[in-house]
Parts: sequence; C-alpha cells; structure tokens
Amino acid sequence: MRVIVTALIITLAVGLVLPTTQPVKAENGIWNIFRNKERRERRQQLRQQRQVEIQRRQAASTPTVKVSSPRYYNYKPDAMKAMDLSVLANADPAELHPMHRPPSVDPMQESRQNLDGYRVTVFPEVGEAIVDYYKNNSGLIWVSDDQANDRAREALETMARADEVGLDPAMYQLDPPDSDYDASDMEARQRELIRFEMDMSAKALTYILDATRGLVDPNGLSGYHDLERNTVDFEPVMLKLSVSQDIESDLLNSNPRNDKFLALQQELARLQELDEKEHVEIAEGTFLKPGASNPELANVIKAIQLRGSDTLLMNHSLTFVEFENSGSDVYTPELVNLVKDFQKENGLSADGIVGRNTIAKMEGVTNADKIEMVKLAMERLRWLPKELGPRRVFINQAAFMADYVENDKVALSMRVVVGTRANQTNFFRDEIETVEYNPYWGVPGSIIVNEMLPRLRGNPHYLDNLGYEVTDRRGRRISSASVNWYSVGANSIPVDVRQPPGPKNALGELKILFPNSHAIYMHDTPAKSLFEKDMRAYSHGCIRLQDPRAMAAAVLGKSRDHVAAQISQGRNLSEEVPVKMPVYISYFTAWPDDSGKVGYFADTYERDKYLGQAVEKTGKSRAANG
Repeated sequence: MRVIVTALIITLAVGLVLPTTQPVKAENGIWNIFRNKERRERRQQLRQQRQVEIQRRQAASTPTVKVSSPRYYNYKPDAMKAMDLSVLANADPAELHPMHRPPSVDPMQESRQNLDGYRVTVFPEVGEAIVDYYKNNSGLIWVSDDQANDRAREALETMARADEVGLDPAMYQLDPPDSDYDASDMEARQRELIRFEMDMSAKALTYILDATRGLVDPNGLSGYHDLERNTVDFEPVMLKLSVSQDIESDLLNSNPRNDKFLALQQELARLQELDEKEHVEIAEGTFLKPGASNPELANVIKAIQLRGSDTLLMNHSLTFVEFENSGSDVYTPELVNLVKDFQKENGLSADGIVGRNTIAKMEGVTNADKIEMVKLAMERLRWLPKELGPRRVFINQAAFMADYVENDKVALSMRVVVGTRANQTNFFRDEIETVEYNPYWGVPGSIIVNEMLPRLRGNPHYLDNLGYEVTDRRGRRISSASVNWYSVGANSIPVDVRQPPGPKNALGELKILFPNSHAIYMHDTPAKSLFEKDMRAYSHGCIRLQDPRAMAAAVLGKSRDHVAAQISQGRNLSEEVPVKMPVYISYFTAWPDDSGKVGYFADTYERDKYLGQAVEKTGKSRAANG
C-alpha cells in the first residue's frame, strides 16, 4: 500500500512539473532552428565568397579571353579546273532539239572528233555552259568558212582592251588561227578551228563572269565582307553571242553600267593618259603648330605649290616669295593662313596645324596610286547590283560620308562616324525597314566582355550606378551586383544589358534599322564633336549620323517636324518605312560625286592593300592555269 501511494505521489509531482518545463524546451528548439539556419547561410555565403575569390585569383593570373573581331584571311583565288570536252566529240546532231537541229549535215561535225581528250581550264560554271551549249547546238559561234570570223575578231579586240574597265587583258588573250593555212591538210585545220572555238567560248564567258561578279570573292577577303555574289545565267548568254551583230556591246554590257561605274571608267582613261606629277614627300611624323620651327617646313610649302589651286597660289603669291627669301623654318602667321586656305579647299578642318591628314593631302596621291584605287573601286562595284536603285542610302566608310539618293541624285549628304580599325564596320547591303525613336541600346556581348567586364569585376554595382538594365535569361530584372562577373567570358554571358532612353543614351534620339547579322545600324549620338574631325573612325561598328533627324525624315518620306514630334513624346516608339529601300554599307577609296568628279580617300582599314593582294594572286593563278 505504501508503495502504491509513493508511486502516485511521484506521478503527480511529474505531472505538476511538466507543464512548466515543456514551453522552455519548445522555445529552445525554435531558437536552435533559426540559429542553425543562420549558420548554414553563413557557411554557404563563406563558400560563395571563397569561390568568388578563387575565380578572382584565377582571372587575375589568366589572360582575359575577349570577344574577337572578324579577321583578314589568306585569300585563295577562285579555283579553275580542266574540263574534258570528250563528251562533245560524239555529239549526234540527230539527237538535238528540233529548233537546234541542222537542216543538213553539220559541216563541223567531223571536226568535233578532234575534241576527244581535249581539255580547257575554266571555272566549273563556264565549262558546264560550254558543254551544255555545244551538246544542244550544232553551229559554231566563232568560226566560219574555215577561219575565225568577224565576231571572234571583234570579241578578241574588245577583251584586249579589258584594262579600260579595270580588268587585265592578259586573262582573256587568245591567238586566232592563222588565216594562211595548208589547204591540203584540212584535218589539221579542222582540229585547230574546233579547239579555237572552244577556247574562244571559254575566254568570252570568263570575261563576262569577271565583268559581272568581279575577279575577287569579297567574302574570301575577310570577315568584314558579307556580300552575295552576282551570278551569270550562261544559257541565254551563249545563245545571244551566237547571233550577236554587236559583240563589243554585248561584252562591255556585262560590266556595271550605272553612272558611278561609267564615271570611274572615264577617270581611268584620263589618268592613263597623264604623265606622273612631281611628288613631294614630307618626313613621317611631322607635326607643325603655329610659331614652331621645323626643317620640313620647306617641303610643306613646296607641296602646297604643287597641289594648291591656281586661286590659292595667286592669293598667297607674296607669301611664297617672302618665305623663299627668308630662308627661315619658322611657321609664321602668314604661312599659317596659307595652310588654312589649303585645308579649306581640301575639305579639312582649317586649324592651321600640319598633321597627318593635312600632310596626306599635301603629298597627294601619285597618278599610279590613283589608277590602282580606281581599278579597285571598279572591282568593288562589281560586287553590288548592276543598278544600285534610284532611291537608296549609300554610305562610303572610306569617305566617312552618307548620302540619301533620290531619282539617282544625292538629295542629302552628311558626315558619319564609323568603326575603329579594331571594330571595323562591315561591307554589306541590306534594306531599311524601321526608324526607332528614343531607343534602348542593347549592349553587344563584345562590349560587355571587352570593355565593361574589367570594371564590373572591380565594382559589381557599375551597371546599376550608370542606370543600365540587367536581365537574366528568363527576362527578370536583376542587380548587376548579383551577377558573378568572374564567371563571365567570351562565350558565357548569362545576362542581357541595355541602356534605357535618355540624354546619355549611346544611340541618342533615334536609330534607323536594317536588320542584319552584324547588328549594324545608323543612329544619333551624344558625341557630336567627333563630326568635326577629318578622320572619323571611332565607333564600335555602327554608323553615327551627323544629322539623324534629316536622314530619318528622308527614308520615311516625311518632314523633320514629324520626326521631332515623335522624339518629343519621350518614349520608345517605332515607325515602319513605307517603302523599303536599299542601303549600301560600302568602302571605296575612289568614288565619284554626282558631277562625275572622282574623290580619293585614305585607306583607313587597309582594305585596298588586301584587295590588291587578292587581285595579284588571282592574276598569278590564271597565268599558271594558262
């Protein structure tokens, strides 16, 4: 009994104690949960910090991999191959289409046997055209009455003057069969004539192909070129040649026949008749400011005397006399005024400072150099459509100019800023589609990696501080500080970055779009001072316009007031161009204006050098192929 009572007392005591102790244990459990969570989060944060520090150290010891620009290639000329004409040796006139079948036996049918085993080295499309034509047609184009006919002689004379259109006559040279031959050996004569017929067709079609598409494939020059190559439909061409009464015109019309090409052709003829002018060289690195002394001053003055206009020379005749009599090399105020006038008439900033651009104009371009520049310009025109279009925008990067053309006349012209030598603007053509007002600027990956990344690794808040918008791959806005910028590289950019519209926006008030794989477009810019410079290669590749409102109004066919009204709304808007028009983003160091006068421009990107080398390689390749 005593044991039972004792047990009850203990049970009651425990029951009385439990209600007071359980809340305390519960509170301790909750506190431990939060404390453990904080510890886990702290450990995770420390691990992340250690990982970032490891990546930072690795990045510091490893060169940053940048987004690379396109490059220039080791150009390989278009390949020619030996085409076996044996298939023509057994062509049966009876199998020809009725409209091509001869009314009687083909007088040259027997001579076709001489093509068994005969080969011509041609471009594949030329060889195929020759085989297709002679398999389906019985007559000959270039041979009549056992000798080369007038059509052949006229074609050979035209191709011998290929230098008049910027081509090399040696590529199309062919000796016709001698008019004196041994009549007793007609088998040998027929062999000679049928092979001449094939060779002649090969030369004529090669000329037509070169004149149409150019000697050089521009896309084989560099990644900066993106042009669809012109082609030739040889079937109608061969039929036309076979009946032509004016073979000279037929061949010449294979070249571009627009006003620009014809002006270049006239300029080439003019230059080829001129004697080389005296040339003055000014020491490389010469830089002359007012009041300074420089021994190259004498060459500067002599160059002006050679290159200056008659009006300039007359207006400063006394200055020239005084300088010659003084024997001094001090750059006096009178000489500064002379240089300023020279700069004005050559389209340079008239600051009186003799630097690289002014010296380039003073030294001028030799006659031989001009001939080469014109020929390269004619080659580049062959990369474009034969007719450029009566309404177009034409940008010449080498001249740093953009023209809006209407009815084949320049209606609007303005200065532009193009890509730097490291970020060259591509050479391509497209169609203008849209004008965007108060645009966002989507920052290209190359700029994020090459230029922003070093700053972001030092200050992750860099983009936030500048007001840029950062979004992840799901389109959610995030802080730039939340991105591990040490894990970002040339091929791993996990975010998109854009700059919202505003006075500091890199694209200014508007951009004009012609969607292309190079993300190049025309746009405004807050950096207006660059338009005052003579050399204007400062952008990342896009084209900055000196007067974007005027260009937008022109392509839209509306007024400047209309464009201003859209901009004044202050929000991002887009307007479709009513009629799409071609835009040419080109590069010509020789280019004619509307009057036909050819201007010459510095080869900022050295593309003349690479194109000249490609043309030379092509010539050597053709010579090696006979």
